[in-house]
Amino acid sequence: MTAFTLTSPDIAAGSTIDQSFEFDSFGCTGRNQSPVLRWSGAPVGTKSFAVHVYDPDAPTGSGFWHWYVIDLPPTVTELPANAGAQGGANLPQGARQIRNDYGSYAWGGMCPPPGDKPHRYIFTVHALSVARIDVPDDAPAALTGFMVNANTLAKASFTATYGR
Repeated sequence: MTAFTLTSPDIAAGSTIDQSFEFDSFGCTGRNQSPVLRWSGAPVGTKSFAVHVYDPDAPTGSGFWHWYVIDLPPTVTELPANAGAQGGANLPQGARQIRNDYGSYAWGGMCPPPGDKPHRYIFTVHALSVARIDVPDDAPAALTGFMVNANTLAKASFTATYGR
């Protein structure tokens, strides 16, 4: 059996994330574009994928969701650079972006508070047993996460850090 893996040619597991992926507001000056993400080895029976990026170190008491994409077709194994553009034009047909914790339906780049220790950013892909996650378009990331986890066949992650 092949292992289910997630990689990025833009961000190596365990590395420091390049400043270009940083948010473009709140004192951050990055390009606010999502990296290329690739996965392989999904289990038999996968009907869709979900991808998310989460910062467990954000000083919110509940972490911070930077990006959440659901309903990716089972034939998709890569998201190109800037797939997380506002409006979803760079996503595969049928995929949906859930509102991130910045309040937008898009990639929200890293922007930890100045002086904090570098935050961990966990990039994850879920292979799902359903073709569509049953949440409304305005569902919060927590509800979406509940539904994604309830339908996960397998998941793969990597972590990288960023600080300012």
